[in-house]
Amino acid sequence: MHTIGDTAQEYVTRPSSRSEIAPSRRHVRRRTVSTWETPGERMGGNGVSAENLAKALGWFSIALGAAEVLAPRALGRALGVGSHPGLMRGLGLREIASGVGILSQRRQAPWLWSRVAGDAMDLALLGTALKANGNARGRVAFAAAAVAGVAALDYLASQRMTEVEGTGEPVGALHVEKGLTVAKSPEECYALWRDLERLPRFMRHLESVTVQSPTRSHWVAKGPAGFSVEWDSEITEDTPSRAIAWRSAPDAQVVHSGVVTFEPARAGRGTIVRVQMDYAPPGGVAGAMIAKLFGDDPQQAVLEDLRRFKQLLEAGEIPTTEGQPAGKRGVLYSLLKKGHQR
Repeated sequence: MHTIGDTAQEYVTRPSSRSEIAPSRRHVRRRTVSTWETPGERMGGNGVSAENLAKALGWFSIALGAAEVLAPRALGRALGVGSHPGLMRGLGLREIASGVGILSQRRQAPWLWSRVAGDAMDLALLGTALKANGNARGRVAFAAAAVAGVAALDYLASQRMTEVEGTGEPVGALHVEKGLTVAKSPEECYALWRDLERLPRFMRHLESVTVQSPTRSHWVAKGPAGFSVEWDSEITEDTPSRAIAWRSAPDAQVVHSGVVTFEPARAGRGTIVRVQMDYAPPGGVAGAMIAKLFGDDPQQAVLEDLRRFKQLLEAGEIPTTEGQPAGKRGVLYSLLKKGHQR
């Protein structure tokens, strides 16, 4: 009999069927480029590869964003733009999201282009400050010149990385694939999952699911920063005890599709439950990355939902931590919270 603490199986993320061709072409192109071009050639012969420059810009973006979030007033005074902590923290979160995206995502070009867009915004704000702050024009002009230099570097890196990576799936689409073994039959696993209105019992981010017809339902979920998002979903495949597939309605607020399969484990040792999902979260990838900084990692969230599903089926209830001492938060979470309280 499997226990609640059984190790979950994590499956390698792979593209969904509708995007299998484009990623394979992208990988072939990346390998081809590396065989007939040196890293220096890829960056115009200056000896710095596109990948290394992207990483450097990613770390720079995170460092700058942390400074803007943790010390917005001091940084604003140093730049000569005055004290605007709310605006400065917003710019800092944007920088952190871009940096994390560059360093953690397979496709770096979209995140580099987000830095170019951010540079344009910063230059516009500094231009406004240059007109308004007569006594600090020297500092503002120096800051504008520095941003312009970084913007040129961002633009060059974005162009080169776009050439290296080629085209692929749309930015904003995330793929999640997780699975684990449950010590129950496929029939029992299917029955619990097919009862859609019970999904919020083990899916932590769901607030409610209302069944409207045998194939259509209305979902309400907790979005980033405490907001709620709603959408209609329809079942596209329903094979009892084997698989359930779904997708969001065409006009839904959340673009979402997925499938859960129930495969008998070897030697009658329960069921392997696998979940594959593709979705574009509110705010796109940037919104998902900012949420991830505060602990809302889509990959980890799905895995935790599966663990609660397992607990609910095997033990009949889901253990809670209410009333127990809270564990330590991540370092980044603590720093951001501290900066917010200043």
